Order: sequence, then C-alpha cells, then structure tokens
Amino acid sequence: MGRVNDTIQFMAKKKLITPEDIDNLVSVGNPKISPDGSQILYTKKCVKDGRNNTTIWVAQTKGSKLPRQLTNDGKDGLPQWSPDGSQVAFIRGSESGGQIFMIDMSGGEAIQLTNFKEGSIASISWCPNGCKLAVSYRQTEEVYTQAASEKRKENKESDPPIITEEAWYRLDGDGYFGHARFHLYLVDSTTGAHKTIWAKDTLGFFSFAWSPKGDNIAITTNTSKNALTDSRLTKVVIYNIKSGKNTILPNCKKGPKTSICWSPNGKWLAWAGREGDESTYSTQNLELFIASSTKGNAKSITKDFDRCLMAVTLTDTGEVSFEAQLIWASDNAHILARIGWHGEEHLYSFSTKGGAFKVLTKGNAGHTIGNVASDGKTCSLLVLKATAPPEIFVGKISASKITLKQVSFENTEWCKNHAIAPSKDKWLTTNDKTKVHCWIMRPPKEANTKRSKPAILQIHGGPHAQYGWTFFHEFQCLASAGYTIYFSNPRGSKGYGRDHCGAIKNDWGGADWVDMQSVIAAMQKDSNVNAKNMGVMGGSYGGYMTNWIVGHTNEFRSAITDRCVSNLISMGGNSDFAAKEDGYFGGNFWSRIEDRWRQSPMRHFGNVETPMLIIHSEGDLRCNIEQSEQVFAALKLRGIEARFVRYPKSTSHGFSRGGAPDMRKHRLNEILSWWKRRLK
Repeated sequence: MGRVNDTIQFMAKKKLITPEDIDNLVSVGNPKISPDGSQILYTKKCVKDGRNNTTIWVAQTKGSKLPRQLTNDGKDGLPQWSPDGSQVAFIRGSESGGQIFMIDMSGGEAIQLTNFKEGSIASISWCPNGCKLAVSYRQTEEVYTQAASEKRKENKESDPPIITEEAWYRLDGDGYFGHARFHLYLVDSTTGAHKTIWAKDTLGFFSFAWSPKGDNIAITTNTSKNALTDSRLTKVVIYNIKSGKNTILPNCKKGPKTSICWSPNGKWLAWAGREGDESTYSTQNLELFIASSTKGNAKSITKDFDRCLMAVTLTDTGEVSFEAQLIWASDNAHILARIGWHGEEHLYSFSTKGGAFKVLTKGNAGHTIGNVASDGKTCSLLVLKATAPPEIFVGKISASKITLKQVSFENTEWCKNHAIAPSKDKWLTTNDKTKVHCWIMRPPKEANTKRSKPAILQIHGGPHAQYGWTFFHEFQCLASAGYTIYFSNPRGSKGYGRDHCGAIKNDWGGADWVDMQSVIAAMQKDSNVNAKNMGVMGGSYGGYMTNWIVGHTNEFRSAITDRCVSNLISMGGNSDFAAKEDGYFGGNFWSRIEDRWRQSPMRHFGNVETPMLIIHSEGDLRCNIEQSEQVFAALKLRGIEARFVRYPKSTSHGFSRGGAPDMRKHRLNEILSWWKRRLK
C-alpha cells in the first residue's frame, strides 16, 4: 500500500500545462549524422532571456554520454558535416544577415568562413571531396540594408518606398525582398572565396545536389517569366564544375520538380514532382521520379500509388517543413521517402523499378530522416509523438525496417513533471458515407473538471496538411484548463489519398463542411461533453472554416478565428501567392468573382450570432489582416460581441509556432481568457 500511495501522490503532483511553459520547452531539429555514424548534430531551440535561442549540439550514437553543446552564439543553424567528419559548417545569423562559419571537431572556436554582403542563406551542402560548398544565398537590395537604414537615421530621412515590377516580391516569414533572388554559389571551404554558378531561377526556389564524385551539381529550376503561376517549365540542369557549362537533362516530364538527389553510383537522379502547371503544393499527389543522370527519360515510380510526398503533419513544437524528403539507399536500387498517412509520417522504401514498397517505421508517430552515414545503414531521424515534443534518434536501416534508438532527451524531465493529456482516434461516417478521421483529447485528471464538461473543436490550417500524432502545446494548454479537444482531418486534408484532398478544390465550404458537421454531431453525442457548452476555433484555413461554421450554425457558444480567410475575392490579390485566374479557384478576383464569392464566409455573416475572438498579425503576408478586419467590422456593425487582437508587424502568419516567446504566450493567454469568459 505504501508504494501505491507514493505513486498516487507523485501523480497528483504533476503540473498543469500553461502558456508560460513555452519558456521551458525545447525544440530540436536538423539532425545530421557524422560520416562514420558515431555522432549526430542537431539544433536546439529554447527561450533564453525572453528570446529564441538556437544552438548546435552533438549526441553520441553509442554509449550513454549526454549530448554536448557545440556552439553558443544563439543564432546558429543548418549544421553540415564535412565529408571526412573533421569539421562542421553552419549558418550563423546576425542583424546584417547570415554567414557560414566552420568549427573543428577536435576543438576550438567557430571561425567565420564567408564574407557575403548583407543577405540570407537558405541552404549549404559540402562537395564530396571537401574542397567546396554549394550555397543558396540572396543578397539584400542595397536600399534595404542595415547600413542604408542607419544612414537614413543619421540624415533624418524616412524609410524608402517598396518598389517592384515583379509579382513575386514578398513571402510570409521572409518579408519584402523586392527583386532580390536566391542564387547558387560555390564557396571555397578554406578561403571562403565564392562565385555565382546559377542565377536564372525566376523565384529562387531551386533545389540542388552534388554528384558523388563532386564533378557536377544537379539543379531543379524554373526560369519561366510565369514561374509564379506555371511550374510546367521546371527543368533539371546539370552544372559541370570543371567547364562551368550547363546541360539540360533531356526527356523530363513537364511539371514541378524539387528535392533532387543523386544515387551513390552517380547513374541516377531522383526528385519529387508531378505533371502539370501547379506548384509542388497542390491537391494532386507529389510523386517520386527517377531519371538517368545523363540520358534523362524521367519516369514516376509512384504514379499508381495514392500517397503524397508532401503530406505534412502539423505541430507547434517544431519546424513544419513542406519539403519532400528523399534519400537514396546504398544499393542504388531503392529510395527512402517520408510519407504522411492517417495522421502519421513514416519512411517508405521504394524500388526504382516501381511496384511494391515497404514501410520501414511504425507506430503512432512522425518520422523525419536527416541523412545517412557512409555505411549506408545508419541514419539520423527526428521523431514526433503525441505525448512529447520531438527528439533526435539514430536509426539502423535494414531491408524491412529501421531500428530506432533515442539520443536526445531535451524534454524528458519536463514531460515527467507535467500532466500530459493523451489523444485517442476514431473514425466517423458522414451523411454522404465518407470516413473522417478524428481525435479526442480529454482533460488530464489533474484538471479536476467533472461538472461543466466544455469542449472545443480545433480545425487545422493548410488546408492541404493533416493533424495527427504530434505534440501540440496549444492543445495541452486547453486540456489542462479543463476542455475536451476534438480535431480531425476533413476532406481537403492530406494523408488520405488524392480524392480526399481534391474534394474541396474550388469548393471550400462544400465537402469539408459536410465532414465538419459529422464531427460536431459526434461532440454533441459525447456523454463527456456538454453539448450546450462548446466552442470552435482554427487558424489560417482553420480560421476560414471557423468563419464558415458560425455563418451556418449556432451550435457553438463562441468562436476564435485566427489569421483567417473571410473573403476569397479580396484574398486573391493581397496574399504573397496571388491567386491566378481559373486556377485553384474558378474565375478571377477582378471581373469573374462568382465562384470566389460563393465560397466566401463573409457572404453569410448576416447570419452570424456567435461571439468571436479575432486574432491576426499585421505582418501576415499569407492571409492579409484585412481578412480579419472584415470579420470584426461585420460583427461590430451588427452588434455581435467581438474582440480583435492585432499582433505587430514583427510577427507573421506562423508566429504561433516559431515567433517571439512573449507574443506566443500572449496569444495563448488571450485564447484561454476568452474561453474562460465564454464557456461556463
């Protein structure tokens, strides 16, 4: 009995999760295993002195030694091992942009390698012989540099206007860059001297990969004047290091191409792509292509496989990357790829001949591969689970599975000390016989909420992404506050096949609304939920669907719409990705507006009676804040209770995941305060 009582007392002492836990949670990422397989580099992001602090750490793959810190500047990222494992190259940020630094693994301080002018570095990759690095870098236009800004302050001059003649001049989270574009450079790994080798990509979205011998670089690039709206002309260019000449790989399908990688024997190239004019982000599946590195003749080996290489599972405790992940196996006959399916992310092995595939990982989790060691059998991974933030693992690859071993434990103690609510999944059947995957998260017993039984419906953004088995700090805060959380993957979500995802193309508020009604009905039938005490909330597309729901039902006592879409007509021209005519949505936003107005929640705001909290960032370049301004204005003019929280221009569309800690905590406290006020 004594041991039982001790266990009960220990369990009772677990802390409820609050917004302030952002200061204690650690986000890890960018795992890279050393060539000999003995160590894994990773980035560690935490809060220090009220700011985000990112450093590079190294973990041992064998033994029980704890990871050690490699850098301490606080703005370090994208670590890359040199081919012999003796050095690490990484990017160190500053107010005037990023530079490449090098650190010797035998000891010593990091040394700056490059001296680029003010700008941004997107990616770096070592040449297999170690003498060079390929670097994606964008130089800041002179008028927007720190030096120019300081000079204007001295002269008491105003900030300059933003002037552009290009449709592509801004990106959410990246800001306004005007005519500047990422170019590909070669950097000497000893002197830091650099030269441009590719500057023709219209948008700067190219991917690249070294050949195994280091004599060529393969580049996927779109040089079309209409690259923003048409990906058909994306091509594969082979740059020869010795001659400096470019050769276009022949006989490749027209369509987007990204995440290119070279087979170990140098004979083959693989990339993620599809046929057509849409970008890699689409309702269509992103497929796996292979081609001869000299003759081309590209073919899709997953064309008949209804899975997408860009089915991403959302979380707020790690970086969410919509890039496809591809790595060649050492036998040159298989390719490893990350596939999102039914709320999980697993590593699949595909034969280059097509046909059967193998799933190498398992369980209710997400798996992201970093790289593979020289032996071809040892790899680094990031593993995501529903009851703990992501951690770093080492994997042993065999023909049928990857055996995992955890090597980082950044959040282990925090998890032991906090009352983490698990989630359970179930499948619902809609009125039109569609199966919808749904999750339910109950308050932990420490929340002690047996009487009121309030519940909240959470709706994900995208819409072409998925909820699943990942840790959500926001959900855990709500569960600790006593709310049951429902979340699901209605039609429009990735991870359930092409038709499930494509069902809402040019029909937002159609099949997705049918599916959401089934989730709402399940909440109302839940004996652990008070059907008269429910709320609904969501961000981005989730904000769209929240707006749509309150315009079509009064089943919810209150709602929170976050960085929302409310009017698809005005949205067409004020997002960083302008909506082309007769593309994803029918018509256009200037003269043929019928399709877009038909799908706009604002069309139904005359029916809204639900009090709403409205959250938006003035720096949001994806969903412009005017979308929320319309919601707030309509509610106030109609006398509906509303509260509008506008975050400053320093924040962006995704700041709830990776923004300034004080702003993230403020947002979560606003959410909790609203629900406490509205849900009794």
